[in-house]
Amino acid sequence: MMTLREGAFAKLNLTLDVLKKRPDGYHDLRSIMQTVSIRDDVEIDVDTGRPWCVRCDRDGIPCDERNLAWKAARVFFDRLGGEPDGIEIRITKRIPSQAGLAGGSADAAAVLRALNAWEDYPLSVYALCELGALVGSDVPFCVLGGTALAEGRGERLTKLPDAPEMFYVVCKPQLSFSTPELFARLDGVTVAKRPDHTAMRAALQRGDLEQIGKNLCNVFEQAAGENSGELNYIKSVMMTYGAYGAQMTGSGSAVFGIFDSFEYAAVACTMLKENYPDVFIAKNIA
Repeated sequence: MMTLREGAFAKLNLTLDVLKKRPDGYHDLRSIMQTVSIRDDVEIDVDTGRPWCVRCDRDGIPCDERNLAWKAARVFFDRLGGEPDGIEIRITKRIPSQAGLAGGSADAAAVLRALNAWEDYPLSVYALCELGALVGSDVPFCVLGGTALAEGRGERLTKLPDAPEMFYVVCKPQLSFSTPELFARLDGVTVAKRPDHTAMRAALQRGDLEQIGKNLCNVFEQAAGENSGELNYIKSVMMTYGAYGAQMTGSGSAVFGIFDSFEYAAVACTMLKENYPDVFIAKNIA
């Protein structure tokens, strides 16, 4: 038996636009994504001699074939042919669930990377991303990591130059959103503001934190309905204590702000912790 270990890192959406609905029922998306240092830890025992299983230290996470980490292992061995004599996947969770931080997708990507290394890298990173698309829309980006433009359902990736050093305060309120419900709401409203991906890419390349903050835009915020008040409160706390910009990530409900120093981020984090237990300070992961 051998134990494989891999970090599973969260993602933030610096921009996120929902485009037309596709014939397959999904929507085309366009988003600039960034990997950050909030992480789960994934361990995989291979050749256990026992049936496949997933174990997780957080209640409410499926520990069977519904888990994206399990699905990732399944598609990997289906692609290569054959499989080891039993697998046990253990996940230590730190990334909040139902937050828009791609926690489950990050775990799946970690499984793909770990198994690919164990098999002596038979698949390129982009081939691994293609496999990840079979598991979930955010998995390809979580495999690639760093800073990237994601299009289509998330499977078309364009690697971008590394973002400048920033500190992020990430706050997950108690409320959660149904992603299908947010998509349905967006289909029924006129979107007042859409992200300018070109401007965001230029600001990232220049390392201009002020313009990065100004160009943060996630159209899902416009579908938050009666919950926008709480999101706006969290954003206002971040802005009061020095954030260049703040917004919800993904389909929520986590909100993040960007800061140029750990000290300012720490103050905002301390203020938010008075009302929200799930608050993190993170950095870019290239």
